Amino acid sequence: MSSSRQVFVTGGTGYIGSRLVTTLLARGHRVRALVRAGSEGKLPRGAEPVIGSALDAATFRDSVAPCDTFVQLVGTPHPGPAKAHEFETIDLPSALAAADAARHARVAHVVYVSVAHPAPVMRAYQAVRIRGEAAITAIGIAATFLRPWYVLGPGHQWPRLLVPLYAIAKRVPAWRDGATRCGLVTIAQMLDALVFAVEQPATGIRVLDVPAIRAGAASGHRTKC
Repeated sequence: MSSSRQVFVTGGTGYIGSRLVTTLLARGHRVRALVRAGSEGKLPRGAEPVIGSALDAATFRDSVAPCDTFVQLVGTPHPGPAKAHEFETIDLPSALAAADAARHARVAHVVYVSVAHPAPVMRAYQAVRIRGEAAITAIGIAATFLRPWYVLGPGHQWPRLLVPLYAIAKRVPAWRDGATRCGLVTIAQMLDALVFAVEQPATGIRVLDVPAIRAGAASGHRTKC
């Protein structure tokens, strides 16, 4: 493993975030996690809570330093076509706040979970995540953008019903690229890729798409969930 890092995480009590915080702590990293007041107990033991609002950088940006890595995981749970308003009022403001806080704290590397694009559905979600990528790119700090489509895990299994359709799509040349770009990944694969991003920082802008996430991003370990 690479040297220990100091990591600031937003969304650390969420579906991916809670698992990532636990994994980072187990691998010897120090973790600060942004939480709302009263939610400190939801963080994995060993993480340092920072009280604030993920939508307002002013409430937490002075508490990011001395972390060298900023991981932005805040987003609308179970995103769907009917949640365009939540994407504009939660996903986008939290990404903008993350960019502001990361710039203010002069972190060395930002890790942002975006979404696979282009894709034929969820256009509002894609648009917001693309704007999030742009905001982070604009601050001039090295960044890794992960672009999954759907993350399979406990309570998130229904897309497995689509696996036969993916197999058919990959046999049709016109659909093959889209089926690969918008493929399914597991929560373990996402954690592997996130840990890789933290432990092996980018030097510019790096994108981990679905094939890279599935490959474990050459992280050299496997997360068990």
